[in-house]
Amino acid sequence: MDHKAEQHDEIEALDSIYSGELQILETEPHYKFVLPIKSEGYESDTEDGLACQLEFTYTSKYPEEPLLIKIENPENFESFSEQELIDHLMEQMNENLGMVMVFTLVSAAQEWLNVQWDNIKLQRTERAARKLVEEEEAERKRFEGTRVTVETFMNWKKKFDEEMGHTRRRELALLQGKKLTGRELFMTDNTLNQSDLKFLDDGDAVKVDESLFQNLDDLDLDDNDDDDPDYDPLKDSGDSN
Repeated sequence: MDHKAEQHDEIEALDSIYSGELQILETEPHYKFVLPIKSEGYESDTEDGLACQLEFTYTSKYPEEPLLIKIENPENFESFSEQELIDHLMEQMNENLGMVMVFTLVSAAQEWLNVQWDNIKLQRTERAARKLVEEEEAERKRFEGTRVTVETFMNWKKKFDEEMGHTRRRELALLQGKKLTGRELFMTDNTLNQSDLKFLDDGDAVKVDESLFQNLDDLDLDDNDDDDPDYDPLKDSGDSN
């Protein structure tokens, strides 16, 4: 087999297939060239899609032996290593020894990037779903509040009683051995001192229904008796004594 001729013919075929994309770096002692590949959905300068350049170098006995491959300018390869792609292409080369294989290798590399990109999109979707669930759970717990137990209720009740003055009144009642009157409760509970004052301060005044006094003229009231100087209340009452 004329290895040089095989290599030269493949370069011409690749230049025709990847017109404008094939970049030849060296011709001697062997061809070295670069071909770009990218996954579906790739957009430059973003986190969408995967891309890199495959650098191939012929060996003296290629295609009867593997050629050399390097990964250049990888983009968004964070979730896997470049070596993983190299290993995948090595398997493809071993399966195609004896035949020119650069086109096969480039196609295999592009397909491999598509699979990796699909995995990355799936992982992103799963992470977003988990984050949403975590946020909803945190929101639910925020509104759920503290679970009430006997202990927490008793602690709350003790504090509430102290704030309202109930505990102090009960203690005084026990010390005095009697039930406190309303006045005594008032005197021992400072919280009651301001209740009536607050009622007045709030502007709540006693309202009078003036309609009750609109028809006083209709009442049979004799105002002249008080004005009569000869009026004798005992005589009118029937008490002759």
